[in-house]
Amino acid sequence: MYAKETLSNLLCVAALCCISTAAGATPVIQHWKTDNGAKVLFVEDHDLPMLDVAVTLQAGSSFDPAGKSGVAGLTHQLLDSGAGGLSEDQISRGMADIGAQFSGDINQDSASVSLRTLSSPEQRDKGLDIMARVLQHPAFPEAILAREKVRLIAALKEAETMPESIAGKAFQKAVFGTHPYALPVTGEVGTVGKITVQDLRDFYHAHYQADHAVVAIVGDATLAEAEAIARQLTAQLPQSPDPAPLPKVAMNIAASEQRIPHPASQSHILIGAPGVARGDPDYFPLFVGNYILGGGGFESRLMNEVRTKKGLAYSVYSYFMPLKQPGPFQIGLQTKKDQADEALKLVRRTLANFIAKGPTEQELLAAKRNIIGGFPLRIDSNRKILGYLSVIGYYDLPLTYLNDFTRNVDKVTVAQINDAFKRHINPQAMATVIVGAPDEKIAK
Repeated sequence: MYAKETLSNLLCVAALCCISTAAGATPVIQHWKTDNGAKVLFVEDHDLPMLDVAVTLQAGSSFDPAGKSGVAGLTHQLLDSGAGGLSEDQISRGMADIGAQFSGDINQDSASVSLRTLSSPEQRDKGLDIMARVLQHPAFPEAILAREKVRLIAALKEAETMPESIAGKAFQKAVFGTHPYALPVTGEVGTVGKITVQDLRDFYHAHYQADHAVVAIVGDATLAEAEAIARQLTAQLPQSPDPAPLPKVAMNIAASEQRIPHPASQSHILIGAPGVARGDPDYFPLFVGNYILGGGGFESRLMNEVRTKKGLAYSVYSYFMPLKQPGPFQIGLQTKKDQADEALKLVRRTLANFIAKGPTEQELLAAKRNIIGGFPLRIDSNRKILGYLSVIGYYDLPLTYLNDFTRNVDKVTVAQINDAFKRHINPQAMATVIVGAPDEKIAK
């Protein structure tokens, strides 16, 4: 979706030469609901003549119909392939003519559409009119669906040859089993070919719902203008019954190890398990603890043990991906095939030691200093703030989330990290995937 992004020279100059005042302070979030139930979060900022708008909907890949993996992705992909009386080319040219960026994103939970435009009425009104048509009146042309299915199947077949893609797909299935979070966001070769225009229309009407929409607006607009924008973008979204809730993620998975042959010169290794959901009370202890374990680059335990001391990998990392339900906790690295077993043993040992003993006070102080010191960079542009507003709205996080972020980090203790990791991560019950694996199995 939205591969045809353009940006005027004026917009580029503005973005490069100016910095939002939000970088120096957390933004003030205004919020309300539209008459049809859409949630709106708005940050007013007149420093730049720009406007950023995003609409996020409950339309992620985990809602794909049975046997039709890829419907959510293709529905999202084809929103701008013709809508509200405009053709695909007219939508693309219309955005190019005003120098706007039109983009989108999709994950397991949600799908979103975003607009970045100059805020003068001529550019803003045209961009919002096109965005409203795309969101509320997509046509899903048969010929374009056929074209995009061919492209997608070709891309999926190519991905099946790439070690990182093979590892990622196998890892999701090993961690989530039959839960919809195991489905690839992009779909599968065996299912994409079966998808019809009616599938897209049905999915759109079931999941692009007004009362589950989150509208985020940041930039050069007044409150009255923001209210009008939210109404314009959501007034004609479908009103449908809530979709069936997803099954619960099974947190206690059995230990497993998959060794997948591949001619790549390196082994691609992923280790993990279900981790944490958005809004979990343990989020900040896990976030700070993971910075120490593997999220802090060269500051992290894993990097120190695996790269600095042993030279077994150029990079090794860990992260939590919180979703509506617990998303994955993942450790990843690449290493030479003849070092894969040694590296895997060391990673497992480092993780087990971290969970058993937790971080040191010195590690915690250093992590807090780096995270808190880097916080202004998380909100130093309107686009970054827009992303936070969408997350806050979609996951029902406190409106004070950004104000409280550094305080919540600073309150974390060693004991909290140790307790949270022990309850969320069992090093003896994790999924391991090795693509490009050595022949002999490792002793656990």
